[in-house]
Amino acid sequence: MTNAGPQEAVFDSQHRPITAGGFVKTGPVVFIDATEKAGLSNWRNVTGSQGKRVIIEAKGSGVCLLDYDNDGWLDIYLVNGSTLDALAGRSPSPHAALFHNNHDGTFTDVTASAGVANDRWGTGCVVGDYDNDGWPDLYVTNVGASRLYHNNHNGTFTDVAVQAGVALGEGPADVAIDHTGATFGDYDGDGNLDLFVAGYIDLDLKNAPLSGAKAAGYDFCQYRGVQVMCGPRGLQGATDHLFHSNGNGTFSDVSKKLGVDGPNGYYGLDALFADVNNDGKPDLLVANDSTPNYLYINKGNGTFKDDSYESGFALNGDGREAANMGLAVGDYENNGHLSVVSTTFSDDFPILFRNDGKGAFTDNSYEAGIAQSSIPFVKFGDGFLDYDNDGWKDLFIVNGHVYPQVDQHPEWGQSYAQRPLLYHNLGDGKFELVPALEGTGLAVVTVGRGAAFGDLFNNGKIDVVINNMDTSPLLLRNVNPDHHHWVEIKLVGGPGSPRDAVGTTVYLTANGMRQRGDALSGGSYLSSNDMRVHFGLGNSNIIDQVEIHWPSGKLDKLSLPFVDRIYTITEGKGITGAMCDGKECEPFH
Repeated sequence: MTNAGPQEAVFDSQHRPITAGGFVKTGPVVFIDATEKAGLSNWRNVTGSQGKRVIIEAKGSGVCLLDYDNDGWLDIYLVNGSTLDALAGRSPSPHAALFHNNHDGTFTDVTASAGVANDRWGTGCVVGDYDNDGWPDLYVTNVGASRLYHNNHNGTFTDVAVQAGVALGEGPADVAIDHTGATFGDYDGDGNLDLFVAGYIDLDLKNAPLSGAKAAGYDFCQYRGVQVMCGPRGLQGATDHLFHSNGNGTFSDVSKKLGVDGPNGYYGLDALFADVNNDGKPDLLVANDSTPNYLYINKGNGTFKDDSYESGFALNGDGREAANMGLAVGDYENNGHLSVVSTTFSDDFPILFRNDGKGAFTDNSYEAGIAQSSIPFVKFGDGFLDYDNDGWKDLFIVNGHVYPQVDQHPEWGQSYAQRPLLYHNLGDGKFELVPALEGTGLAVVTVGRGAAFGDLFNNGKIDVVINNMDTSPLLLRNVNPDHHHWVEIKLVGGPGSPRDAVGTTVYLTANGMRQRGDALSGGSYLSSNDMRVHFGLGNSNIIDQVEIHWPSGKLDKLSLPFVDRIYTITEGKGITGAMCDGKECEPFH
């Protein structure tokens, strides 16, 4: 885990590390902790030993939001870790969890009946309708073989990873390959979703890289002079994989042929298909830990060009590689360009890669105001979300250290459990940190990892679900007191586009501004967000125009007659449904 070097410790007025303090007593309530009320508090993440002696014990797991039963409400899938004893067959494996949305603010654990327990060392998950049958499927990455859960349309799933050719159970019996972030995207424009899976390390189970062991260089097993887990430097990086859809439910591994297999042996943590140069073709971003990032530009002919360095995405503005972990992608400037925030380790700043619209990036972290206040934190899941529906995308970052040992050294000004960070978009290219009000969701201190963003309650407000290390998850319900209008769009692709419309770009004009929203699969950290495209409208109750650029190349322009609704828009057919107050509303024209 590379960083810029130790920074001066920051404490609050009660001499708590700023990572677990700095709370204020008055101010607006933006998020509340709704975990227990929602029925999520009984499930627990289990990841390795308490001391985190091996690096896979510290990385945590992701969370996916998907409407698995097509009832119009988002359900929650939480990936679980495991233990070295469970990997060796000496103890039972912890289970993942699928929580069904009950439409009343509560969720029910349906993991067993749905058949998605995973019972392996889970890392990430990603949602995509890979067979274009109109039902979301779920890919779960593991240390070792991964799973592709096919949606059976009846509340159950079947693992078809082996038949589909995406199990990734390769390698000797004693070597477990740590697969991490995954993303679906139709890179060759044939209307079928392809799958990219990042690889982190090759783990020799018989010679685990413990501090002082031969499996890792001793230099990479220390933090500020204290012995900690080893890596990732000094360990063997794992291969990345790009699977091309054959259109019949199977995939072919084309990663080496196309040069996107991570030939440098970097430590891949997250990945995302997104069109960063506005040519209508999904490009591929890979966040690498302690090593330079990858950016593969889609050439439009089924191949990619490695543009990592030329684009400015490989390194931060100091010309230095960082411990890149999570990826947030969004048009925070409302100029039609997708910029990227890559989260990083403590003693370093999250990198805001500002996009010029042609896929050339500039590190704008300090200028945008997100660098200084976040340096003490170890930053993982992140996302752009318009939490106050003012039409400008804000930034949320989930935090938690990887070394439990930091709690034994209060003079460092760091804590193992940390609070999240919310940055409000000021509309001028800058962000302002929202104070963490005591007793609210922004003041909850956890060892956060994966995070997913979406409208869980169908009320137009974006909520956050966080998968925490070794405890229950955190559901932060958005209760911001604004009365701004909003609209959400569920996209349905037609012939030539993926059915779930992944890769679609929507431009909405209202309130004197033109916003961009993209339907993406994956992102944040090992997670997958609500695929419905959300727009805050401020005080405007009129939408001037919606322009939809489908993956097929088709363009639809239409008007939306009402605000504060969730519209279903089908390629070439216009509005085909709408939800009001969580129920189907008629008429929707």
